[in-house]
Amino acid sequence: MLRTIIAGLRARTARLVLSSVAIALGVAFVSGTLVLGDAMTASLRDEFAKGARNVDVSVTVSGRSSSPDEVGGITPETLAKIRQAPGVAGADPRDSQSVPLVASNGKAKPAWAVPLASDERLREFDLVDGRYPTKADEIAVDKRTAATAKLTIGQPVVLLGDGDTRHTYTLVGTYQQGTNQISLSGYDHVGLTPEAFQALEPERPPYQVVATAAAGFTQQQVVDNVRKAIGDTGFKIQSGEELTQETLERVESQSGEFTTLLLAFAIIALVVAAMVIYNTFTILVAQRTRELALMRCVGASRAQVFRGVLAEALVMGLTASVIGLFGGIGVSALLQRVIFSFGGGGGTVLLPVTAKTVIAAFAVGTLVTVLAAVLPARKATRVAPVAALRSQPDSGEEVSRTGVLRVLTAVLFAAIGVGAVVFGMGVDDEDAAMLISGAGTMALLAAVLVLGPLLVGPVNRVLGALPRALLGVPAKLASANAGRNPKRTAATTAALMIGVTIVSLVTVVANSAKETANAEIDQRMPADYTVTSAVYGRPLPRELADQLAAVPEVAKVAPTTVVYGEQEYFTGVTRDAIGTLFRPTVKSGSLADLGDGTVAVNAEYAKRSNVSVGSVVSFKPGRGEAQDLKVVAVVEGQRLSDGVMTMETSLRFEQGAEGYESILVKLKDGAVNGRAAVEKVTDPSPLAVVDSAAETKEQLNQQLNQVLAFIWALIGLAVVIALFGIANTLTLSVLERTRESALLRALGLTRGQLRLMLVVESVLMALMGAAIGLLLGIGFGWVLTEALSTDTISVDLVVPFGQIGVMLAGAVVAAIVAAALPARRAARTSVVAGMAEA
Repeated sequence: MLRTIIAGLRARTARLVLSSVAIALGVAFVSGTLVLGDAMTASLRDEFAKGARNVDVSVTVSGRSSSPDEVGGITPETLAKIRQAPGVAGADPRDSQSVPLVASNGKAKPAWAVPLASDERLREFDLVDGRYPTKADEIAVDKRTAATAKLTIGQPVVLLGDGDTRHTYTLVGTYQQGTNQISLSGYDHVGLTPEAFQALEPERPPYQVVATAAAGFTQQQVVDNVRKAIGDTGFKIQSGEELTQETLERVESQSGEFTTLLLAFAIIALVVAAMVIYNTFTILVAQRTRELALMRCVGASRAQVFRGVLAEALVMGLTASVIGLFGGIGVSALLQRVIFSFGGGGGTVLLPVTAKTVIAAFAVGTLVTVLAAVLPARKATRVAPVAALRSQPDSGEEVSRTGVLRVLTAVLFAAIGVGAVVFGMGVDDEDAAMLISGAGTMALLAAVLVLGPLLVGPVNRVLGALPRALLGVPAKLASANAGRNPKRTAATTAALMIGVTIVSLVTVVANSAKETANAEIDQRMPADYTVTSAVYGRPLPRELADQLAAVPEVAKVAPTTVVYGEQEYFTGVTRDAIGTLFRPTVKSGSLADLGDGTVAVNAEYAKRSNVSVGSVVSFKPGRGEAQDLKVVAVVEGQRLSDGVMTMETSLRFEQGAEGYESILVKLKDGAVNGRAAVEKVTDPSPLAVVDSAAETKEQLNQQLNQVLAFIWALIGLAVVIALFGIANTLTLSVLERTRESALLRALGLTRGQLRLMLVVESVLMALMGAAIGLLLGIGFGWVLTEALSTDTISVDLVVPFGQIGVMLAGAVVAAIVAAALPARRAARTSVVAGMAEA
């Protein structure tokens, strides 16, 4: 039996190649993702560990997560006690704060500043050029910042300190920052002496102190001594080893989330590949009816036939696993290059191939292939020995005796799906609604897959009508071929249908979210321009609003403030701006009642906090005492904050009195060169940035398009595998229909018409999968947009017909390419040789 299996594999090598490629692509995705995850973990481990190198003791404020902008850290008295503790050789504070870096064009951009430890052993960074600063008027920047800001050693660098005071430094060196939470933010990075750093914000205490141990002391001894010196209350005291372990655990968690995301798409690709394998073995078993029957005649048992088919699948899976494993290494290298390109192009490609990756590649490749072949193998055991007497194998689809069962199963899935969707739409919690509705769409997809063979006939007749009318006999034959074996056609198109469903679903939801966001921007930004601060947390100077109001081209300005609380934040606006430049939609109450000591809350906040018109909100700001605010209205459409208060009310709070968060600018009708006039006023202020609603929408659209392109690229592999499935089915069908093709040629069909017939058949199968997938994707998109809609915002369904047209056109082109080789092979077979085929 083993020799028979080996001989069969040799004879059918060409027929199994495309199927092996499908599995190899799926395995490559899985192994590439695992290699990428291990590479990211290894790289992040090395880089994040730099923050803990040479650290024997770490002291942080309890409850802090190293968040740089939270004030309330380690006092000078506590630092002195740490330095005086027995066994402490040296101790330096660590901190970071967001500061505006004034670029060469005079405008500020956000940057992170850190104090560079006086003890060189405790510095987190590696010097690249020059030296570290030793004076208060010197500065070093990381290599990426120097490149993007075009800074060279010896140049002046300007930072804005507390109260927007200008601090000018001389650049004396550059360093490699490595990977940490700040570098991952993409912001510029600068290093100062501890004294210069403190001068930026004199009242700011550091959030962490790190120390080295003196000779003769262990880390634990120094930890115990520091704990005795400062006490446990309010502090988290760790040894260097504990700090390193905590850092590595955080790294593994972060890289693991990204790996899980990629693996989800890899699983989709594997499901599609499994469908291709199932279809391949189903066709091969049908083609080998006489061979299997002869094996039964000469004594092979049902079990031997079953094991023989699975053995072929096992060999195919092992081969595909080897190819996929090495292909995955290349995929990982490519993905790392793509990631590096987003981060500025730097980085070393790491390709760690662990035992876990190798085992996963072989397990996935072989298990998916073997499991996909189980049903065809089971069908092979049902071939009766008498079938060996037939002159031709019966490759046609047998009359379905499971039609009723198939319909009942599909109805069951559909009922579950519709019920879940309807129930999910009625759930108030957005996350729960998405989860339940998403499960419902999966059940509906399963219903369509089960019903697939029964849908082939009607869909084929509709899609084939135009080709039959335009292309004549070849198209009629192609349509007949696509429809005469419904189960095979359904299995072939199902893989493509799944890929197109997901792509169209994501596309519809993304475009719906985009249009909803654009409409809301138009609604809440009726101003021509909005002047905002380039650096988060740095308010605009108050005099800027008066200067803009004096511009002849400007009709009206409306400054806004923001006050952050412990759980919410409110926007302050001038009374005369409400209803003109600031116009939220009122759900209850009246904005006319908005006065000193009152607030109009966002509908989402009202629901979350269980407040309504007449309620009193106790608002506790980040700095200062809590104050009671009476709710006079519930509004929606103002999504930037939890509520609106008058400017007078916001001035009660320290943060509201510091300056403006933004300034809305409305031009006079017919104003010419209005932007230039506005920028003439804002240019002297390094913090002021002028944006229009159109620019805001463009930035948002770019971000959504990037996410959409990323998902398209990930799910694209599943679509490619599905197209391999179509090519594979056509190839096997050409071999199966050799005598039929020769007979058609003998009856007058030309080589060109034969090629056209196979191309049209391929296009029809691709269009079946794409058309059903698009309909499902659009329908599921509507379900999810309804689930995303809340009492405060309605997400309207937007169907991007242009992108859908591109998908259909792409499916047609890909189908033509997939049919090229099978059509060429069929056309090259001579009539005599084809008629002689047994």
